[in-house]
Amino acid sequence: MQKAQDLLKLARMSASRHQGVTVKETGKAFDVNERTAQRMVYALKEVFPSNDHDVDSDRRRWWKLRDTSMIGMQGIYDRELVALEMGIRRAEREGANSEAEALQALRDRLLATLPSSHARRAEADAEAILEAKGYACRPGPKVKTSPAVMSIIAAALKGPYRMIIWYQGAQDAAPRQRLIEPYGMPLGTRHYLIGRDPAKETGLRRFRLDRIARAEITLEWFEKDKDFDLEAYAAQSFGSFHSDADVSRVVWRFSPAAAATAREFAFHPNQEMVEQEDGGLIVSFEASGLVEMAWHLYKWGDTVEVIEPAALRELVAGWQNDRISVLP
Repeated sequence: MQKAQDLLKLARMSASRHQGVTVKETGKAFDVNERTAQRMVYALKEVFPSNDHDVDSDRRRWWKLRDTSMIGMQGIYDRELVALEMGIRRAEREGANSEAEALQALRDRLLATLPSSHARRAEADAEAILEAKGYACRPGPKVKTSPAVMSIIAAALKGPYRMIIWYQGAQDAAPRQRLIEPYGMPLGTRHYLIGRDPAKETGLRRFRLDRIARAEITLEWFEKDKDFDLEAYAAQSFGSFHSDADVSRVVWRFSPAAAATAREFAFHPNQEMVEQEDGGLIVSFEASGLVEMAWHLYKWGDTVEVIEPAALRELVAGWQNDRISVLP
């Protein structure tokens, strides 16, 4: 029955996408050659007569399913509900409360469209799968954040609107009021708000969310720097912390015993890996956040050597424990 299932999946793709699907997209989605993809699109047209097509300026045909009533009859699958629940719980653990609330609202709307017996069964089956996967209750440390502050920041980012925060810096005896232009909110070991203080500086800086006592959104719109790229900005750091003065070329050498494990890691988006003749591995990238690097390197015991920078090599000296026998 796999072909029938694939045809239904293609119907969902064709109905849900604004333009529809092309033969090329079909081949990529199902990992089939162009001829097979053409046959699938033809079968879709035969089974769903309301499926028609448009031709774009590049003479590509986009197949769009107009009548979605049969798609709605499928309801929601247990695996789909599980994926939603896992997304909600990941977001909650990471302190992304606005994303968790949005996913919860989506889940509730989907369940509301199902007959009550189907909904109860899907929820029970999903909970059983979540427990088996270890997502129902996962131990370990997590960052404490204020849901109210997170919600206000999320609303300000949509504008984007300037916002007022009461922030207690490392040298402050009490929180001080600041006007901020928010640019982003990377989540990591610690959660940060990336923003600009228009009254004091032109550059961006990071504000730790756990140090924001209170936040208010204004209705004062501002224009973001059109060249700002959150992903590129985040890549300047190893973890959450960033300092321009701290940016360094980083080079680590993993021993042959740890190389296989190290190859499975993405230490940094712009990393380079070079294999060594003895089976070891060199990993290099450029970023700031030496303290967070030291925290991470401790997990590798004495199987990693810091070649550059000297400041990081000095930071980990004496802390590389040869009794750590289990790699990350």
